[in-house]
Amino acid sequence: MTTPLPFYAKTALILLMLWLLLYGIYLGQYILLPLGFSFLFAVLLRPLEKRLIKWRVPKVIAIFSALLIAIIALAALLILLSTQAASLVNDIPEMKVNLLKLWHNCQVFLDHSFHVNQEQQQKMLDKARKDTIDDMGAMITGTLATLSNSIATLLLVPIYVFLFLYYRDLLIRFVTFAFDRKHSEKVAEIIHEIRSVVQHYVTGIMIETACVAVLNSLGLFVLGVPFAILLGVIGAILNMVPYIGGVIAVVLTAIIAYTNTGEASKLVGVLIIHMIVQFIDNHFFVPYLVGSKVKLNALISLLIVLIGGAICGVGGMFLSIPAIAICKVIFDRIDELRPWGLLLGDDTETWTPIPLPTIKVRKRRKIPQR
Repeated sequence: MTTPLPFYAKTALILLMLWLLLYGIYLGQYILLPLGFSFLFAVLLRPLEKRLIKWRVPKVIAIFSALLIAIIALAALLILLSTQAASLVNDIPEMKVNLLKLWHNCQVFLDHSFHVNQEQQQKMLDKARKDTIDDMGAMITGTLATLSNSIATLLLVPIYVFLFLYYRDLLIRFVTFAFDRKHSEKVAEIIHEIRSVVQHYVTGIMIETACVAVLNSLGLFVLGVPFAILLGVIGAILNMVPYIGGVIAVVLTAIIAYTNTGEASKLVGVLIIHMIVQFIDNHFFVPYLVGSKVKLNALISLLIVLIGGAICGVGGMFLSIPAIAICKVIFDRIDELRPWGLLLGDDTETWTPIPLPTIKVRKRRKIPQR
């Protein structure tokens, strides 16, 4: 008869496993990130491939056709954005002039408010510039390495997507046979639920991103901000990163809008447009398009995004939400892991708290005064 482990031993083992898992993801991020994105794209292209096979197209040709359609759509979007980006590069001299005006205004504000004159500010800037130049070589080397890894990742993703779609049945059979036969029904249920959740999430996030891009572009175009399509699409892509991406999108759009026009009113207009779009997105697009099957609470979502960014960079921030959603599906189907599924979710209404025992306090008798 085996004695159960005490609570502190279980906690230590869980923390050790989590640390080893995160460290393994950090070491293998250049392999795991393309696999993660390829898995999401394979789930996204599965309905198209299934429709082509239903039309009696051979499997290999159906997969290749679905991939080709996706690549053409992505290339068209990149061409549209590149033309806007080229126009943005041509306006860099004018942006530099407006940025210098903004910096002069900030210097005047610091001089009047905090009594830091321009000479002291210039000394601080020279010191910071010197420290930056000393580390410039290492930063350029790291940037080139990251760029080369990103190009290699982009080349591997279509290959992985093709292989995921081609060997889909084999992978499902492997997962099913890896467990005992008595668990086959539960394993099949988990696989079906994961496929449904991931497909619903990926298609929903793509539709939501397109709607947010259209609203951002229309709002910026009405406001008269240059490069409205480019900024609207970039803001929508950044919005895919929960909580953090929206803030980055607002700051980036506001800076580009001011440096192109030199009008402070554009900053206020950009903030108002993004607030309206975020309100529509949070109250209409997200509930109806993105997430209704697996609901993650805001605390866990924010922590997972930050952890994913710290371990794997921007790619980890994008993949963190679908990864934790898959974990929640698995946790909810296994009895021993249901407390973790409860921790990840936001179903607070269905949880009934355990009543705490009431403690009776004896009343002290009053002593009559003499």
